[in-house]
Amino acid sequence: MTAALPPELHPVLLDEVRGYRGHALLLTGPARAGKGGLALRIAALQNCSGADPRSPEAPCGHCASCRSLALGAHPDLLTVSPRTTTSTGRVARRRIIPIGAILEERDDAHEFEQHVYQFVELRPTYRRRVVLIEGAEHLNENAANALLKLIEEPPYDALFLLLAEDLRAVMPTIVSRSARLSVTPLGESGMQRAATLAGLQPDPELLALAAGRPGVLGAAEAVTAALEDGRRLTEAVRGSLLETLEAAETMEKRFDSEWHVQALHHLWQHESPQVRAHADDALERLLSALEGYASPSLAFQVFALDLRAAFGEGG
Repeated sequence: MTAALPPELHPVLLDEVRGYRGHALLLTGPARAGKGGLALRIAALQNCSGADPRSPEAPCGHCASCRSLALGAHPDLLTVSPRTTTSTGRVARRRIIPIGAILEERDDAHEFEQHVYQFVELRPTYRRRVVLIEGAEHLNENAANALLKLIEEPPYDALFLLLAEDLRAVMPTIVSRSARLSVTPLGESGMQRAATLAGLQPDPELLALAAGRPGVLGAAEAVTAALEDGRRLTEAVRGSLLETLEAAETMEKRFDSEWHVQALHHLWQHESPQVRAHADDALERLLSALEGYASPSLAFQVFALDLRAAFGEGG
């Protein structure tokens, strides 16, 4: 099996943390802007044995540590993510990282195979244990407070990489104890390079929706499908009721809340402010209905009717 580290799309930021010996780095920026890929390269930098971590050649991508990280099986890396489903398997209404992810004795439902406290108390296989917290703004208060104690005095000099889209939503005590990196969207040349590295020749509309976020290119097929569904529905609401309901049914069958929402907002950007406001309200009502476990079929039918009203009956 062959694998590779994420492409180096933010070399300037990576250079800023070469030789970093602090205990916490907080990476902030829009979703899909490249925080995750940069965090993995920072983790690789900590344990790369093929080059001096302070050298531009590190991480080398070829040593045992880099190879195991690229394969997703690094012994010194633990990734903690917000729960996206409930104990019954349904979509969670509110994403959260509970204290059970941090402390084994608080994991009453045995949801987590590894817990942060137990993980960092083990001597690293290479040089440094790294805990990657995806969605640091979703740490509940108890989890954040428990994590804070580790960040202040981590065993074996462990490093915490915290990712967040909204800095304001991260607990101030976590922010104050972390060095910060702002991961901003790439420019046009950076996105073209990201597309080339991904083996893609994305169309202009995909690049426009991505808006400098290279992570969107990794889901090009799903994004393209969402754009097709959104375009069909937006055109149908100006036609017959039957066409509108059929388009809504098609969207329902492969609805992806992340990509369809972004696709619709992208497609509606040139509509009048009044139309956009009413259409956005209709979309919010649809998402609320789905989060409330309403009948998806009924929810999309109502959404379709709301859009017809927003865009004007057939007009």
